[in-house]
Amino acid sequence: MDIQFHGANCVTFSVAGVRVVVDDNLTELGVKPVLKAGDVALFTGPHAGVKVEAKLVVDGPGEFEVAEVSIQGIPARAHVDEEGQRAATMYKVTAKDMSVLVLGHIYPEMSDNQLERIGMVDVLVTPVGGNGYTLDPVGALSVIKKIEPKLVIPTHYADKALQYPVPQQSLEDALNGLAMEPQQTTVKLRLKPTELPVDGMQLVVIEKS
Repeated sequence: MDIQFHGANCVTFSVAGVRVVVDDNLTELGVKPVLKAGDVALFTGPHAGVKVEAKLVVDGPGEFEVAEVSIQGIPARAHVDEEGQRAATMYKVTAKDMSVLVLGHIYPEMSDNQLERIGMVDVLVTPVGGNGYTLDPVGALSVIKKIEPKLVIPTHYADKALQYPVPQQSLEDALNGLAMEPQQTTVKLRLKPTELPVDGMQLVVIEKS
């Protein structure tokens, strides 16, 4: 599985001949989109729509299969939701004996039912920019401890190229808040099940491509 980061909360997973694009809201932030015809598009929250012929567009809970890729959308309270609302969707993407969970802009408290549905996760993709808009390092760390992934990938932090509606913390400040040192910094993360950490948890920074 190849994982790339495109800014904000937008990540892509390429596996088994399928490219899954999560939260390509980049046009709304002032930059070019990355979604292409034939991609699978996942959205964790509200979006402006898709202007290409995507293979599949998912913007809510459910279970989906594309080739050898399994996608599970799990409802969640959005960071700005009132108690009892579930306007966000977390996605668990599973393929080639690996699983990735993308949180999106969720509220950090998670129920036992949500954690049971998430189950074991190899890689966790979490926003860290905070400032009332999304998870801050404290909220992200709370979720990380509950899910206990093998790898953590931070997203949605300060970026001069993006016109965020709310200023975001820098990656450096966010990592200080997480108290986690990056084990690796790369432009594209290539993962095999046999290369995942056996003991402990690692944080990987994927540079924007």
